[in-house]
Order: sequence, then C-alpha cells, then structure tokens
Amino acid sequence: MVAAGSETRFQRARSPEAKQQREAAILAAATRLGAQHGIRQITLTDIAAAVDMHKSALLRYFETREQIFLQLSASEWREWTSTLLTRTREMAPATATCAIAEALSQTLVRRPLFCDLLAQTPLNLERNVSVEQVRAFKLVTHAQVEAIAGELRRLRPALSEVEAVDVIATATAMAGAMWQMATPPTEVAELYRNDPLLSLAVFDVGARLTRILTALIDGYGTQA
Repeated sequence: MVAAGSETRFQRARSPEAKQQREAAILAAATRLGAQHGIRQITLTDIAAAVDMHKSALLRYFETREQIFLQLSASEWREWTSTLLTRTREMAPATATCAIAEALSQTLVRRPLFCDLLAQTPLNLERNVSVEQVRAFKLVTHAQVEAIAGELRRLRPALSEVEAVDVIATATAMAGAMWQMATPPTEVAELYRNDPLLSLAVFDVGARLTRILTALIDGYGTQA
C-alpha cells in the first residue's frame, strides 16, 4: 500500500453525470498513483483513499483494481496511436526505416505508464476481470493495431498485414518488458551502475528498441 493524498470527499453519485464524474476521478487517481509508484504497488484501497472514498463505495463503480487499470490501458492505447499516427503521417514511403522504428519506439518510451501497463496487462490485468471486460479491451486494442498496421503498410508497402502486426506486437511487448528491466528498484539500479560486470543491465530503452525494430522491418523487406 502507498500513501496517497485525498481529493475532495464525494457524495454518492445520484445521476449518470455524477457517476461519470466519479469514474473519471477514480481513473485520474489511479493514473497518478500508477505513474508515481508503479502499477504493481497500487491497491484498490490506495485508489479509494486518493478520492476520499471507502473501498466498498469504490466497488460500486469498478469491481476490481484490474478493471480500473485495464480501462486505463485502453485509453493509453488510443492516445499512443493518435500520437504515433500524427508523427508518421508526416513521413513519405521513402522515409528511412530507422526513422519509422524511432517513431514507434520514442512514442512508446515517452509514455512510461503505458509501458508499465503493457507489461502488466497479460500478466495480471486480464486475469481478474469479467470476460466481457476483456473483450471490450481487446476490441479497443485491435482497432488501434489495425490503424497502425495500415500506416506501416503505407510507409512500407512490401509489409504484409501479418508482418505489420508483428512489428506492432514486437514494439509493444518489448517496450513493456524492457521498461521493467530499465527501471529496477533503487538499490538494484545503484548496483547496476556501480558494478562494471553488470554494465549491460544499464541501457537506453528507446535506442535498443529502435535498433530491434529497424532490423525487423528491414528483415521483412528482404524476404522473397
């Protein structure tokens, strides 16, 4: 559990508008806490305290902490897609592969909460929610993947639809995993920095991800 500052105390929502405001406040609190402490550290009690609610009251709006963070993950997917496409739509098909790869990697690493959510979603967030909630989340992510895949194929017409999806899956999966590797606990990070034998544990996530995605996209381009 983490210490959290309280928001203004809410009365029970009596209208659809009030309910939406309450849900938005809960999601905003979860966003702040997740960004500050990491998704794994945040409990439902922490989120309830941040909006000055009792845990039992919060359960009227979200069944589990996983549901809250899964909804945040869906929002992050939409926002990442919008940011990425805004950047890539300025590119022509002749754009260097490394620039395309860098657009993918840099727009990911600049969203650390999203990277954390990408790692936690398959491990935890999809496992304590209803099947309906998982389906709703997957429909959101699939729509974003389709939009990004279409843009990748515009920039690299030789990519098949499956290959474009592979690039996106690699980018998001590795961004989630490498972000976790690059942000260890303080004592472990100090160990990595001070022990020459562990120097490979200290790396730039964006640069490494750019190199991997460049090689992947170019490799697909050389296939018969």
